[in-house]
Amino acid sequence: MLLADKTAVISGAASARGIGRATAKLFAAHGARVAILDLDAEGARHAAEEMGPGHIGIGCDVADLASCRHAAEQAIGAFGKVDILINNAGISQPVKTMEITPPDWQRIVDVNMTGVLYLSQAFIPHMRARKQGSIACMSSVSAQRGGGIFGGPHYSAAKAGVLGLAKAMARELGPDGIRVNSVTPGLIQTDITGGKLTPEMRAEILKGIPLNRLGDAEDVAKIYLFLASDLSSYVTGAVIDVNGGMLIH
Repeated sequence: MLLADKTAVISGAASARGIGRATAKLFAAHGARVAILDLDAEGARHAAEEMGPGHIGIGCDVADLASCRHAAEQAIGAFGKVDILINNAGISQPVKTMEITPPDWQRIVDVNMTGVLYLSQAFIPHMRARKQGSIACMSSVSAQRGGGIFGGPHYSAAKAGVLGLAKAMARELGPDGIRVNSVTPGLIQTDITGGKLTPEMRAEILKGIPLNRLGDAEDVAKIYLFLASDLSSYVTGAVIDVNGGMLIH
């Protein structure tokens, strides 16, 4: 098991078909004790209970620093230590540039980018004190190609910001034994995409994917597992694409 005796915190992991939930299950299967964080506190607790003893669910608004700090206190208090932080929480909105309102911009940036900063800030002191830790951050192929299927320009901007933030944290925190990396998924079949793809859209999208299939939540979870484990012990500041070849640099 790759995560034996490890503890992990995963944000945005209550949704049944989401990447966070798939990651939590995979981490648990590899021996980790997992804290599921989600804005839906009851959903987080239910998800943790479903996974069995040793796991916990905590309500957390990643866009609120006080909420992040409280969640960190609960997780560290329950586990005694936190080895892994997965900044997975995110939201999307499919609008055009001129349709973005100030509240839209603030909401998308707050959750997708500022939330990465706040939740990382809540756990970094603990990781620094232990001189070890792995932080992985959710970005998106839309940050690299300038737009996606289900996210507007503000979503692309926020996810691009995550890449810069994670690289800067990797450079700063490396001497403390903390690794920071990013994941850039392509089109993944989750609750966000569920029911929104017509057969025609699907066929057109698949033309641009060399592996000729859409991704599953487990495809991204496996990359999070790699970044969380000692298999990536000399990897920091990296951006790992999980898109079936949709974007080949």
